[in-house]
Amino acid sequence: MSIYKPSAETDTTEDPREEKDPIRVVFCWTGISGYLSASWRALTRRSEVDVHVVTFGGLASTDFDQALMEGIPSRLLDEEEREDTTLIEEEVARQSPDVVVIAGWFHRPYRKLAYSSRLQDARFVMGMDTPWEGTWRQRLAPWLLYRYIQRMDHVVVTGERCWQYARRLGVPADDITRGVYGVDYTSLSQISRGHSASDWPRRFLFVGRYEEEKGIDVLVEAYRQYRASVDDPWALTCCGKGPLSDLLDQTTGIDNKGFVQPGDMREVWKQSGAFVLPSRFDPWPLALVEAAAAGLPIVCSDACGSAVEVVRSGFNGLKVPMASTDHLTRALCYMHEMHEQLPEWGQRSRQLAAPYSAEQWADRWTQLLTDVRKRA
Repeated sequence: MSIYKPSAETDTTEDPREEKDPIRVVFCWTGISGYLSASWRALTRRSEVDVHVVTFGGLASTDFDQALMEGIPSRLLDEEEREDTTLIEEEVARQSPDVVVIAGWFHRPYRKLAYSSRLQDARFVMGMDTPWEGTWRQRLAPWLLYRYIQRMDHVVVTGERCWQYARRLGVPADDITRGVYGVDYTSLSQISRGHSASDWPRRFLFVGRYEEEKGIDVLVEAYRQYRASVDDPWALTCCGKGPLSDLLDQTTGIDNKGFVQPGDMREVWKQSGAFVLPSRFDPWPLALVEAAAAGLPIVCSDACGSAVEVVRSGFNGLKVPMASTDHLTRALCYMHEMHEQLPEWGQRSRQLAAPYSAEQWADRWTQLLTDVRKRA
């Protein structure tokens, strides 16, 4: 057995056999969820990365259980702490990060980290999910955000629509990576509804906030029209919370389950036969990606950003114009009538969702963080 001994001329810092220190990364985010915790947890299993998360605790609009963060090194900020710039800077600097990942530019205490003298040696990565819509605010953004964007070493976007906005912000294409989010694909893809049409559930599912932005009013009216158009109409399960909850409760055929924790969603996914999301505005809805991973055909509006990546009309789902009750009604009726094809459509959904698994996400981010740390 030989023992490797570098010569005096050898630069041992470049020796590929030498074990590198883990990349210390701090994620600064604005909430917790099942898909985020699944992704962060997958990254903590990578020996090349040392993860720490600074994020808001449970939010009133979602009520995600803070237990989702168990096992993930983190600091959950309460309502007062999340506005404390000094506290957040201290928490991040204490980790001596190689890389700081910031969720967008909307939260001022996070944004100020980019200019902290205590983090001057850190690399910065921005995650963003805002799609390009061409509004006057977005057209002004390249000037308003110029200094902040220049501080970023890399930008990670959700998908194609968000990529377009990043380019308009002046970010070079070489400094943009797609795939800011992942989902718990391993668990969701194991959900089985049988493989024949006779086993396939006859039930629609909506998951999201009960607000006009999510198209709840359109969903309710389209569902009413659907029930009047078919024999033996399917039920509609709704999971979420919001000001339009009463509208759901007052509609025949709708089962309003309220907010359901990710760990309790398995049976809901399993008992459903098609997913519906008629949003008016939805940058990159993860519920849609989770539904695809769970093997559901999709009906969604063209406002849903993630539909660009995981929905193909006539292949695994149907896209309808935003805020169109008539088109949504027809789509629900179509799903009802083509019930025999839904198992095949569900399998196609899983295929399209596979690239967004938490494990794929961790692989992608491990490589990204490695490359960013190498930058001089």
